[in-house]
Amino acid sequence: MKTTTINISGMTCMGCTNSIRIVLERINGVSVADISLEKNQAKIQYDPEKTTINKFEEAIIKAGFEINT
Repeated sequence: MKTTTINISGMTCMGCTNSIRIVLERINGVSVADISLEKNQAKIQYDPEKTTINKFEEAIIKAGFEINT
């Protein structure tokens, strides 16, 4: 398992964090998605043989949020 952190903008409430958590946890290979409204971050534990960081970023953008690099 690997862990990555993605900086996100556009979150304003716990509903936003739940939306992001749900889309990330639906990705095959993701075991945990911990979303912090205070830090504007997603901390994701995943299996790198099953998924990629690009898939996480695409899912977050598709959910209506932006990635901060």
